[in-house]
Amino acid sequence: MELKSRNIVSEYKTVFNEDGSIKFVKKEDEERGKKSKRSGGQFELRVRKDLEEKGWIVDKWSNNVDLENGKIIPVKRVFKKFKAKEEIRTVGTIGTGFPDFIAFQLMNDKKYKIIGVEVKINGLLGRIEKEKCKWYLENKIFSEILVARKLKEKNRVRVEYNNVSEILKRMR
Repeated sequence: MELKSRNIVSEYKTVFNEDGSIKFVKKEDEERGKKSKRSGGQFELRVRKDLEEKGWIVDKWSNNVDLENGKIIPVKRVFKKFKAKEEIRTVGTIGTGFPDFIAFQLMNDKKYKIIGVEVKINGLLGRIEKEKCKWYLENKIFSEILVARKLKEKNRVRVEYNNVSEILKRMR
């Protein structure tokens, strides 16, 4: 009986977490993650453009909710290193806030409607995200929060918006 040995070194890549611990990631999973991040970013741009075409003024929301203390906190900047022409550079990225966008529109009598928009390709929020949405609505930070999801119809991509209030009604 002959055993086939696999070259484990070539299947996995060593990565360091933010806390300094070592993590082994399958190379195929890393590629899938890069592709997902890229398509998510492209869809975010599509949602932003769609909202602007509908008359909304849109900006990135750079805050998050601290559910333990019940307050809004600024998100931490994430610094990514990259190599460009033999020189290592650091780029600060913003955009890890929840929800993804804040949008406002002049309604009437000089009143603005302010909404939050979370972009999810599949349209599904996690439990913690639902709790954050509930906190935003209860504390009247946003008048409503929409979840933008991707719909494919006859080789076309369309953006569908679901109101979080409807999602929260179904929550246990």
